Amino acid sequence: MVVKNISVLGSTGSIGVRTLDVIEKNRSRFRVIGLTANKNIDLLEVQIKKFNPRLVALMDEQKADQLKKRVKGCKVYGGLEGIVKVATSEEVDLVVLAIVGGRVLIPLIEAIRCKKDIALANKETMVMAGHIIMSLSLENGCKVIPIDSEHSAIFQCLDGKDTHYVKGIILTASGGPFLDRADLEDIKPSEAILHPNWQMGKKISIDSATLMNKGLEIIEAHHLFGVPVDKIKVVIHPQSIIHSMVEFVDGTLLAQLSQPDMQIPISYALTYPERIQNTVPELNMLEIGKLSFREPDLSRFPALGLAITSAHIGGSMPVVLNATDEVAVEKFLGGEIRFQEIPILIKKVMDKHQVIENPGLSEILEIDKWARLEAEKGL
Repeated sequence: MVVKNISVLGSTGSIGVRTLDVIEKNRSRFRVIGLTANKNIDLLEVQIKKFNPRLVALMDEQKADQLKKRVKGCKVYGGLEGIVKVATSEEVDLVVLAIVGGRVLIPLIEAIRCKKDIALANKETMVMAGHIIMSLSLENGCKVIPIDSEHSAIFQCLDGKDTHYVKGIILTASGGPFLDRADLEDIKPSEAILHPNWQMGKKISIDSATLMNKGLEIIEAHHLFGVPVDKIKVVIHPQSIIHSMVEFVDGTLLAQLSQPDMQIPISYALTYPERIQNTVPELNMLEIGKLSFREPDLSRFPALGLAITSAHIGGSMPVVLNATDEVAVEKFLGGEIRFQEIPILIKKVMDKHQVIENPGLSEILEIDKWARLEAEKGL
């Protein structure tokens, strides 16, 4: 068995912690080379003692200086440059990208340029620059293996199949905590982060509540699998048992089913093309009994409609969509705007943007910066 050397970017977040859980249960398969976090030095210190990485980085440079005094036996870096060092280490075979948001676009691109395979749990970078990422991965012979449950499902359904025969992709969505709530006024952040089926970080939980998450996933799927946007649909599936489906031209529909537990797509991304046993309870279809589906209501959840519009416009518009969504979610979490004002703020900035058809990396970074500044101005 070949031991795989891994760096986990975002090791103290929800996906990062689950990734290390999988690695700990399969010590003979993996060696942790690098870990990164934003500023959670207490948890990171615990992880360092458990996994003995050679390289560590904190986005917060002051926290990095503090950590240097608390740990021995590993190099500690600060800032975005430090994240890049951990992602591009010569020893690393696979980089797990578990940091939320567009700020890790540069570490992702640099890792691919250094011919690292990517286990991708960050949809924002694909929304911003999917065309660049996939082109670079092809050029450098790297695999980009999705960790998001929906894209993992599609990846598994398509594995080895020619996308020429794909009639469509169906992304399933739980509908979030407010699917059947009539009144969407006065929603508190503490309510919006309580996802009914998944344990996730705050950003993705809010995006799931607005259904923006599913819109971002449309754009990500378009880039990951080379399928036109108009062939990608969203259906509400409250049970979160079918994680996505692929329809082929002969009428065949392939679906991936499992318990809603991130241990499954994480372990698959780490070991692909192999599979390993895990501790997730077996899926008992007799106990489930019934699976249901419905159309998303864009009038109640306009964020999804904005994302679909952005996907069809293409070019630089998804960069603006992603950046403004990140700012809007932070404003909602901070009590600056209401839940229903998230899509209003996003639309306001989108309406101001003049689209660039095929933006390069420098243009993407400039547009991302512009959109964030516009969104910070508020409504």
